[in-house]
Amino acid sequence: MGNCFGSRIGSDSPYKSSGGSASPSSSSGWVWRRKGKGGASVSSSRVSSSPSTTVPPTPRSEGEILQSANVKSFAFNELKTATRNFRPDSVLGEGGFGSVFKGWVDETTFAPARPGTGMVIAVKKLNQEGFQGHREWLAEVNYLGQLSHPNLVRLVGYCLEDEQRLLVYEFMPRGSLENHLFRRGSHFQPLSWNLRMKVALGAARGLAFLHSDKAKVIYRDFKTSNVLLDSSYNAKLSDFGLAKDGPTGDKSHVSTRVMGTHGYAAPEYLATGHLTAKSDVYSFGVVLLEMLSGRRALDKNRPSGEHNLVEWARPYLTSKRRVFHILDARLGGQYSLSGAQKTAALAMRCLSGDARARPGMAEVVTALEQLQDAKETAGGAGQGKASGGFVRMRGGGGGSGAGRQQQRRPEPMAVRRLPAAPLRSHPE
Repeated sequence: MGNCFGSRIGSDSPYKSSGGSASPSSSSGWVWRRKGKGGASVSSSRVSSSPSTTVPPTPRSEGEILQSANVKSFAFNELKTATRNFRPDSVLGEGGFGSVFKGWVDETTFAPARPGTGMVIAVKKLNQEGFQGHREWLAEVNYLGQLSHPNLVRLVGYCLEDEQRLLVYEFMPRGSLENHLFRRGSHFQPLSWNLRMKVALGAARGLAFLHSDKAKVIYRDFKTSNVLLDSSYNAKLSDFGLAKDGPTGDKSHVSTRVMGTHGYAAPEYLATGHLTAKSDVYSFGVVLLEMLSGRRALDKNRPSGEHNLVEWARPYLTSKRRVFHILDARLGGQYSLSGAQKTAALAMRCLSGDARARPGMAEVVTALEQLQDAKETAGGAGQGKASGGFVRMRGGGGGSGAGRQQQRRPEPMAVRRLPAAPLRSHPE
C-alpha cells in the first residue's frame, strides 16, 4: 500500500521473486450482506465479469467491504496452509506493512494446494502494529476487488479474521519495476529500451483506465515499486491503499490529506491538498523520467544539485541537444535520437508545473503507442543521418556502459539508493 507523508518513510516493494504465474478464471454471481469479523460490513451487489475490463457497481465506502463474486474471503488457516505456515523461505518481500509470502491454491476451488501445484499466489500479511491500518487495507479490497483491467494486478482474495488482515494477489514473477531499474544482481538485469517503453505503455494504460468515466479513480501513489511485471514484462498497477474516488458533479478536485511518496507527488497537491487526475499524470512523468535516466526520484547521495531528479533533469528535457545527458548509460545504442527526444518531451509535458498543461493519460497512451508503432529503437525507424544517428552513452543517467561512439560524452555519475523522505500533511 502507499506511504503517508509524515508517518511512513520509504517505498516498500510489493515483492520480488521469479517463477511462474497463473490467473483464476472470472465468474459472476450474487453476493451477500453479513457482518465480517472485526466489525466490517459486507454489502450485497450483483457483479458481472468480462475478459477485459469491469467497473465497480457501487461506491467504495469506508467501513464496508464491497463483496465481489470474483474475490474470495479466505480463512486464516487456509492461507497459513497455502504458504506452508508462512515459512521464512516463502517470503517474497517485506517492509513496513509486513511481509509477502509465496503460496499455492487450487485454480478452481482456491483451496490450499501442495507447493508447485495449482495456482501461485502472493499473500501480503500485514503487521498488526505496522504502518498500514484497516482503512488502507479496506481500500485495497474495495478497489481491486471491484475493478478489473489487464494492467491492474488481480486481487484473488482477502482475509479478515480477528486481528489478522491479509491480501491475496496473483503472483507477478518478475517483481517490481523498481527492482529492475535500481537493484543490481543476476535476478535484475537492466531493462532494455524496448522493455522500458513496453512497461511505460502498460502502466499508462492502467492509469488511463482508472481515470476513465468507467472507473473515475485517482490512484495517488504511482511509483516504480507499485508497478509489477508478469513473466512477459506486462505492467500491472498494484497497491490501492491510497486510491480515492475522483471528483463528482461540478467539482474540479478532491480535497484530501496529502499522502503518497515524496518525490512523486504533484507540487499543487503538496501545496493545497487538492487532488485531481492530473496529480497522477505528474507522478507518471516522474516514473517515466526514472526509466529514461536510471536514477531514483530522490537520491541525496548524489552531488549537490542532483538530489531531486525532476529539478536536475528539467533543464536537459527542454533541450533536444542536451536531453541525452540524462539518459541511462546502460541504454546506449538501443534507441533512436528521435525516439529518445519524443519520450523526454512527453515526460516534460507530464511534469508541467501547471496541472492544466499536462496531458491526460489517454493522450499519454496514444503518444506511447505511436512511439512503439514507429519502432523508435536502434533496429527500427527513426534511424537517419538527419537526426544525427544513435547515441551510446558513456555516463549520464545511471549504470555503466561503453560502446558505440557518441557525439556528446557527459561525465559519468554513480547510482545510489535513498529511501523516500517524509513531508507534511494537510487535514482531511
